[in-house]
Amino acid sequence: MKIKKLLYTILGCIGIGLGAVGAVVPMLPAFPFLMLAAFSFARSSEKLDRWFKNTKLYKNNLEDYVAGRGMTWKTKIRIMVTVTFLMAIGFFMMGRKGIVAGCIVLGFVWLFHILYFCFGVKTISQKP
Repeated sequence: MKIKKLLYTILGCIGIGLGAVGAVVPMLPAFPFLMLAAFSFARSSEKLDRWFKNTKLYKNNLEDYVAGRGMTWKTKIRIMVTVTFLMAIGFFMMGRKGIVAGCIVLGFVWLFHILYFCFGVKTISQKP
């Protein structure tokens, strides 16, 4: 069991590190990495879970979503733009290599992503 907790702790640290970089760098989305950190810390240690939930990164990016309240339009748009840009790179590269099936799958994933964030995640007003 200790090895499993250690692996979750390491995974959580990687998630928070990439999430912190993603909060600053527009090309890297912070949200999925911070979700990974929250998941990992919740399974590794109660102390780490409490610490992470009190960080500014968690409060600014995940707190409302995890509590079921939703996301602000600003957060949704930031996520959708970043993912659209990164998927466009993959779409372009697969298209140049003639991988049509990959382009179709990527197009459906992108469409689902946009529909999910527009209609599946509740929109809340900007925090004061």
